[in-house]
Amino acid sequence: MPYWIKSRWASALAGVLLLALVAGTSQAAPEPLQPKAEHPDKARLIANLLTHQHFRKQPIDDILSATVLDSYLDRLDAERYYLLASDIEEFSEYRGRLDDLLMQGDLQPAYTIYERFRERNRERASFALGLLDDGLEFDTDEEIELNRREASWAADREELDDLWRKRVKHDALTLLLAGEGEEETTDLLRNRYKGMKENVERTGSEDVFEMFMGAWSRAFDPHTAYLSPRNSREFDIQMRLSLEGIGAVLRTHRDFVEIMELVPGGPASRSGQLQPGDRIIGVGQEDEELQDVVGWRLSDVVDLIRGPRDSEVRLRILPGSAGSDSTPRTVTLVRNEIQLEEQAAKSEVREVERDGSTQRIGVITIPAFYSDFAAAQAGDEDYRSTTRDVRRLIREMEEDAIDGIVIDLRGNSGGSLQEAADMTGLFIPEGPIVQIKRSDGDKEIMRDRDTGLAYDGPLSVMVDRFSASASEIFAGAIQDYGRGVVLGEQTFGKGTVQTLVDLNRFTRSQSDDDEAGRLKLTIAKFYRVTGSSTQKRGIIPDIAFPSLAGADEVGESAADNPLPWDQIDGTRFTRFGDLDSTIALLKNRHEERSSSDDAYQAFVAEMDKLSRMNDRETVSLQREAREMDRDQRNSERLEKANRRRAAHGLDPIESLDELDLAEDEPDTLLDATVEIMADLFVIESSPATAQRWESQLGSN
Repeated sequence: MPYWIKSRWASALAGVLLLALVAGTSQAAPEPLQPKAEHPDKARLIANLLTHQHFRKQPIDDILSATVLDSYLDRLDAERYYLLASDIEEFSEYRGRLDDLLMQGDLQPAYTIYERFRERNRERASFALGLLDDGLEFDTDEEIELNRREASWAADREELDDLWRKRVKHDALTLLLAGEGEEETTDLLRNRYKGMKENVERTGSEDVFEMFMGAWSRAFDPHTAYLSPRNSREFDIQMRLSLEGIGAVLRTHRDFVEIMELVPGGPASRSGQLQPGDRIIGVGQEDEELQDVVGWRLSDVVDLIRGPRDSEVRLRILPGSAGSDSTPRTVTLVRNEIQLEEQAAKSEVREVERDGSTQRIGVITIPAFYSDFAAAQAGDEDYRSTTRDVRRLIREMEEDAIDGIVIDLRGNSGGSLQEAADMTGLFIPEGPIVQIKRSDGDKEIMRDRDTGLAYDGPLSVMVDRFSASASEIFAGAIQDYGRGVVLGEQTFGKGTVQTLVDLNRFTRSQSDDDEAGRLKLTIAKFYRVTGSSTQKRGIIPDIAFPSLAGADEVGESAADNPLPWDQIDGTRFTRFGDLDSTIALLKNRHEERSSSDDAYQAFVAEMDKLSRMNDRETVSLQREAREMDRDQRNSERLEKANRRRAAHGLDPIESLDELDLAEDEPDTLLDATVEIMADLFVIESSPATAQRWESQLGSN
């Protein structure tokens, strides 16, 4: 049975389904929730599985109890908009007791805390609706804090009132600046706040249990999660629909449903109109009216987006790259099956002039590490896989006389580990690829199964912050063997393996109607042949490119409570070559060349502008100031985008909407990589030229 590293869109599904509360309608406050009869035994079962089978081998004790309390409160009120400091002080009595109560099967603290949250939620919804009834003014010179995750809890109701007054004004300004009318804005917000209250009012006992056990699971690592029976079924549906639907993975981020990842070959990816970070604020079927989904439960938004194959769904999108005041647009997608062909590796050949000659550089883009396991098991000799396709592409390009190959793994979030290992074997003669250490201490080494070489010429690997799992295994092996140069950004850093444990295996009832749910459990870690873990640190490129997504924003290190980076004994392997001096020369030539490259410098300026926009901690609540700020930021971004386009000989665009939809956007980083590859070919084929380059750099 081959290992399968789920890409982040697969491994994150269990977690993202737990990120919101249940939607519905309610008029009166419901009866206080209580644990179900089966919950105490199930809680103890989950606790035992966590302590004995999780990779971390962490005891459930007072220290973990404090972490769980903070995690549970953060799940309920991450932005500190509901609970008071007095509530938190009252709950502190549980800080060192939750562990003992859990093992006794006493779950009452979780329900007591949740009831207080429901009470505060009713108060806040009523207050927000009252503000809308009284009318809003936008002429006061004040600001709102955009991220309150690290903020102090409000001291009293008056402080919460002030926070909510600013929040409602911000919500209204966001809609007004996005083009909504004043009446439409009021109606949208009124429905939004009513819906947010009703979401919480309709929560059931199982939802609270799931959130509380989720807090215990996340205390071990961010990829471990308890899935309720309902969300276990949802997980199965999502996995089946991963190859049929729109091909986008969603999460809740603050009050928005955000696109976390596009599945290669899916309608969302093929449209070219959606990017990770875009926020879905409305969903409509065919020609039906769009429904505002801000503040909705994630699974309810998924239900709206889901539909029959070949039917249309319309998404109202706020582009994530332009901040909260960006102009929304409507994207129409046709739900369809994601074809393997659309995920398959593709190639192109680029030419670059170097020292009076033309170098031809082959580029192989790999969106995911795939294999048609069903066809292979059925005996189909022509089954599709990443390794088979890349071998064929290499053969075709060598017939076309290439001078080097770039493997582009940007955005490749994983797939089949066996394919990553087999594809590595195309570029090294033989040897180990990756080490796998399990929770019981056992270690396995995956090796190159093919002793032949498909290509032994100049090689580079492009990665970015979204390259994860199998991509990191491949890039790390190429780097460790000295086989090629890794360029781009520090990668995601997911170096762990999860398994799904069916809790029904440990319960007495075998009835299909009495499901126990599942536990997604981290059971192993990956290590490079040097012994270094890929966990948290990912792969550090030999030559770094400008990055918009920092390690503290995207990646394993940005998650709560990730497993640490560590190191085990390396395994014996023979390096293909020593590229240290070559990389130093390549880096120097790249820096010298890019410093005078208008296109590259325009790209750097554009990334810097976007990064500063994303780093804003506050925004104005004065309408005129907000509009001026938006117009200035959009103008600056448009100017920088057109500067980059001009450097590539492209016509200017007139609006940022055109930029988001442009099909001729240049790939500045790939252009830079091709230039570096041309240098690498010259260095490896002409030592005299390389020596001359070194002397020229030394004299500059």
